[in-house]
Amino acid sequence: GWLFRRVTACGKRSGDSKRQVILFILGFCVCQSGAETLHYSLAEEMERDSFVADIAKDLGVPVNQLAARKARVVSEGSEQLFRLNQNTGVLTAKESLDREEICPQSDTCKLVFKIFFENPLQLIRGQVEIRDVNDNSPVFPEKEMVLKILETASPGSRFPLESAQDKDVGSNGLQNYSLGSNPHFSLAIGAGKDGVKYVELVLQQQLDREEQEELNLLLTAIDGGSPPRSGTAQVRIVVVDANDNIPIFEREVYEVCLAENSPLEHLVVRAVAADPDEGSYGELRYSFAQTSERSRQLFQLNPATGEIRVAGNLDFEEAKTHKMVVKATDGGGLSAHCKVEIEVLDMNDNAPEIALTSLTASVPEDAPPRTVVALFNVRDRDSGDNGRTECSIDGDLPFSLTPTFDNYYELRTAAALDRESTAQYNITITATDWGTTRLSSRENMLVQLSDVNDNPPEFTQEIYTMSVTENNSPMLRIGSMNATDADAGKNARVNYALVRQEGKEQPEVSVNAENGDVYVLRPLDYEKMRAFEVLVVLVRDRGHPPRSATASLAVALVDGFSEAHLRVSEEAPVADPDGPLTLYLIASLACVSAVFLATAVAAVVVKVRRARRSETETLPTFPTIATESSAGSLPRSYVYDVCFAAGTVNSEFRFLRPLFPCFPTGLPPGPGEQRSSVCSQDVANVGEEGD
Repeated sequence: GWLFRRVTACGKRSGDSKRQVILFILGFCVCQSGAETLHYSLAEEMERDSFVADIAKDLGVPVNQLAARKARVVSEGSEQLFRLNQNTGVLTAKESLDREEICPQSDTCKLVFKIFFENPLQLIRGQVEIRDVNDNSPVFPEKEMVLKILETASPGSRFPLESAQDKDVGSNGLQNYSLGSNPHFSLAIGAGKDGVKYVELVLQQQLDREEQEELNLLLTAIDGGSPPRSGTAQVRIVVVDANDNIPIFEREVYEVCLAENSPLEHLVVRAVAADPDEGSYGELRYSFAQTSERSRQLFQLNPATGEIRVAGNLDFEEAKTHKMVVKATDGGGLSAHCKVEIEVLDMNDNAPEIALTSLTASVPEDAPPRTVVALFNVRDRDSGDNGRTECSIDGDLPFSLTPTFDNYYELRTAAALDRESTAQYNITITATDWGTTRLSSRENMLVQLSDVNDNPPEFTQEIYTMSVTENNSPMLRIGSMNATDADAGKNARVNYALVRQEGKEQPEVSVNAENGDVYVLRPLDYEKMRAFEVLVVLVRDRGHPPRSATASLAVALVDGFSEAHLRVSEEAPVADPDGPLTLYLIASLACVSAVFLATAVAAVVVKVRRARRSETETLPTFPTIATESSAGSLPRSYVYDVCFAAGTVNSEFRFLRPLFPCFPTGLPPGPGEQRSSVCSQDVANVGEEGD
């Protein structure tokens, strides 16, 4: 107690941060030593939510730390009997507690609980002793007991009576017996080695059947409570005629060892008595006397043979011994008694039980080795080696188990973790006992790894090459840059940005910060700038601290398809002929060429059809040569169809002049004359004169 008060005083003077450090050191020492235990007591049958203790005050922990550190109380076993208020630090009972129901076989009833803190992990033991109150009266197994006593019984003879049972313990338990006033009998009260009181009738005065055949006595059992409680039973004495011999058992005490997994109907012992009398006086009947109700449920006695057999499921963990009294009564009412003491042997019939106490919701992937992930307890209800346990982790996982105390284990990290390779671990804990036939149980724990920003973004390419046709529209999208990040959440979300260097002009492009799309800011002129590089593109994630990567961007300015292909081929870096980029470029070029060829063929077909239709519909009919020679030189009409391919680099066409025959006289030939060769100056190149 001095240690808690001393540490608390220092913590208040030094501030909250020092208090947490001191409490962590104190909790660590308590967990390692296991010697510091909180002791409390509570009377049974108190109403629910009854006050048990002020845990915060006793531990010297500020109340605001209880909720901050997720303090909670855990009772041993499956039923949680106590509740810890994190706002006040008060420990209360969840329900009204009945000592006789919780600890039916024990004189003392102590309930063990543990208080757990997190941030950092801390465990403190405590126990509450349930004090007995006098809420049960002594009860006899039967309301009436019948004794047949031979009238020749000598004074001083003793006759055992059924003992009363009182579920209370200590001073509240059975303390004394009293017998109604009568001239023949008195009571003798004794106690066995186990402290259980027994009562016997002692004959004080000789009986005379002819004078009185029956006597009715009132037997009262009294406990030591305040006020005392009592229970009564009638004792009816039947006086019988003389029976010279009483039954005699072979032994006064029968001691038997019995395995707890013994099957039903298994023979335990034969408690046999003999009576030398003949007739009905020599016939014996066997029955239980001074035997608890539970023992009567677990064992059955054959009234004719005295054989005791198993009638219920024995459990070493419930009761290690059973004590019974067997009564043999002959036909004349004479009886004898023997004791049967059965020791139950423990068998490995209980598998270990794993109870998870605390499990961290998620573990950072950069957690150092030996970081505590979970705390759990292993319990085996068997004894000796049958109750001794060991724990292991199934599979080759980066975790280890560290035993602490009182069968508690810590699950710790054993190696470096990487969320990108394994995001979660399904850990199977196996607990095995040391019995001859080893029993085991398993518990699965799912451990999630939380992401830390330990991976930088990566571009899909080191260099991106894009092209744009001159006189483009502003904010024209010309391509996209893509980067990925192996992390998760905000650590994997990336932003793109152009890195501007001092002394350099503002770049002609911009990059969308969210998706990496590349845009040309303004119209470009091929004659002024044929290509430019965007000096570096930076991609950065949103982790803390952020991580980044860079890539280069080259832009080629072209004024046609051919020169675009040429410029890209000349300025792009040499690609791996077997790489995916080369395949993509070849496929793209093939697709564009096919589209272009199909367009050109379609255009030619359309033009030819138009020309034929024009000749048949609009062209005039020319006169024959003879007519021409006779009429002189007539004007001729010529129609020229000129086609230009879209995107042609140098626009050029030739204009064909009319073909005139060359005559020596400079006149057209007459009838019957032959044409001379065509003049050499029949084609005029007008390509340089403009469109």
